[in-house]
This record gives sequence, C-alpha cells and structure tokens, in this order.
Amino acid sequence: MKVIFTRDFFALILSVAVVGFGSGATLPLTALALTQAGYGTDVVGLLTAAQAGGGLIVVPVAGWVATRFGGRQVIVGAVLTVAVATALMQFTSNLWVWAVLRVLCGAALMFLFTIGEAWVNQLADDATRGRVIAIYATNFTLFQMAGPVLVSQIAGYMHGRFLICGAIFLLALPALATIRKTPQASGEEHAAHGSWRHVLPQMPALVIGTGFFALFDTIALSLLPLFAMSHGITSEVAVLFASALLLGDTTLQFPIGWLADRLGRERVHIGCGVFTVLLLPFLPWAITSPWLCWPLLYVLGAAAGAVYTLSMVACGERFRGVALVSASSLMGASWSAASFGGPLVAGALMKGVGDDAMVGVLFVAALAFLAAAWRERRRAPLRAIG
Repeated sequence: MKVIFTRDFFALILSVAVVGFGSGATLPLTALALTQAGYGTDVVGLLTAAQAGGGLIVVPVAGWVATRFGGRQVIVGAVLTVAVATALMQFTSNLWVWAVLRVLCGAALMFLFTIGEAWVNQLADDATRGRVIAIYATNFTLFQMAGPVLVSQIAGYMHGRFLICGAIFLLALPALATIRKTPQASGEEHAAHGSWRHVLPQMPALVIGTGFFALFDTIALSLLPLFAMSHGITSEVAVLFASALLLGDTTLQFPIGWLADRLGRERVHIGCGVFTVLLLPFLPWAITSPWLCWPLLYVLGAAAGAVYTLSMVACGERFRGVALVSASSLMGASWSAASFGGPLVAGALMKGVGDDAMVGVLFVAALAFLAAAWRERRRAPLRAIG
C-alpha cells in the first residue's frame, strides 16, 4: 500500500486510540451512573445528545480553527478539554452541569476527529483507500471497544470512576508531543465551505450512512446496556454488549476494506447495509440466548461499522480539494446531528413504547441508508469533484 507511515502518522494513530478508549468508557459510564441514580432512558438520551450537540455546534468553525491555530495545537487543546470535562463529572451530580460538560466533550472530540480523518484520507491513494481508512477506523474502534470492559470493572468505584476516565485521555499527550506537522486547511479551502450546496446532492448516501453509524455507535454505548438489562441481563454483562459490537467492527473492517478494493466499494457498501437490515430484527429474540446473541452482535457490529468506513472511503474517492473539505464537513455535521437527535428519540420511545423501540430506530435508519444508496446507484457514475 502506498501509504507514508511516518512518525507523525503513528503518533496520530496512538493518540486517537487513547481517545477511543476514553470515549468508549465515558458514554456507558454516564448512562450507568444516571440509571443508578434513578433516571430513565429519556434522561440518558438527553445527556448523550448533549455531547453530540457540542460537536454539531463547532462543525461550521472547525476548518477556521484548525487553520488559525494549527492542527497539533487544536488536537492537544481538544484532549485537555475532554479530560478535564470528564473528570469534573466526579464532583457534581447536577444534570445541568453534566449537560454542559458533555457539550464541551462533544465539541473537543469533533475537532480531534475532523483533523485526524482529513489527514488519513490525504495519505491514501484510490487503489488502497479502503484498506487505509479501515486501518484508521479499526485502530479507533479497537480501543473504543475496551471502554465498556473498563466500565464493568470500575462501575462500583463511586468516588473515582470519572476521574479515571478523565485521566485516560491525558495518556494521548506524549504521542501528540512528537507530532511535527499536521495538515492544515488553506484559507482558500476554508472559504470554499460555502460550496456544500453543490456537494450535498452528490453524496446523500454518504451523509445518511454516516448518520446511521453515528446513531448506531452512540446507542450501542449508551442505551444498549439498558436494553439488555430490560431483558434480564445483569449490568456487568450488559455493558459488554457494546464491546461485542465493537469487536466485530474492529476485527472485520480491514477484510471488508480489502474486499471493497477488490470487488467494488459501492457493491460492498450496499451489501453491508443489507446485512444490517436483515440482522437487526433478530436482536430482541436472540438476546437471551448467548450462543445466538454474541455471534449476532459481532456480525452486526462489523456490517454497521463498514457502512461508515466505506462512506469515508467513498468521500475521499469521490471528491478532491475544496470539495473534499466541504464533503468532510457535511459528514461531520451528519454524525453530530444523528448523535444528537437519535438518542433523544430512542430514549423517549424506549420509555413510552418499550425497550425494543431501540431496535426499531436503528432499523429505520439503516433502511434510509439503503434507500439512498440504491437511488445513487441508479444515477450516472460520478466523477471526482474538486
């Protein structure tokens, strides 16, 4: 693969891995803490949405901030912000304060991921883009998967569990200190963000696919354990359900990326959406049967994760230059919007209709991606824009 594996690349990979570990622990820990305090899934959904709202707020200015202050400085500031905000949750139980802290975390994480994903996409060529993006996604998800495992061990440590999660993020700083240069958007690229009206009609399936996986990822880390507990699963086991999904996402992204490079990315992209739609309805039925549930979660996590990974691949393949900047911003906005609104809807429906409503929300979102992907496939082949 024609990828420049420099010291800076490995430093970014390591720092993103640490952030994945910390974020993978913080969301389920927040949901568990709220449940232990007597709050319902609607409140859990609101707090989860607050973090996504923070990311949505900064999407319009992410390019300007990176240009003004430099990529490494922004990433370091983001890590410090999310570490402090997470640790401060240990010292108060006020929901309004928690909401503000989650907003700060969401904004910081959006800056970090926007810069990191732009850099990785620049390192790949069209022939190997599926595998390169899969390496990045696998690295993040591998460590995010370990987050719920950590929660299962520290959940009972009432006086220091959020301090532990906050400290984890600080472990990214030594790697970030070794980065010599990060990609920065030029002034012309930032000015071209207004071209989203031209770019958006060329990528509806990519935007919806990103939104679907953002919803899937957020619900898996926050509401899935509550869904499992409602079916009689103990809390210690329920928090591991998210790890099972993320294990499938982690271990199969590179093989799926290789398959997409060989067989055609659009074909594999749609196939992953079909698998997701077919598997989701079996989740409530299989959840009490370990020999069915764990394999189902594993394959479901792989298929859903590939919907997002291949959306990133298609974005880098389809757009160039200023159009790629605009397309990346739209995908970031889609992620934040879905992460913001999805938990609100899912949490409210779970409380009002029943916990199985969580599966229904994910099923509808997956169908929306498939509908957009099939519509795009009927159109004439798109040329790279930029």
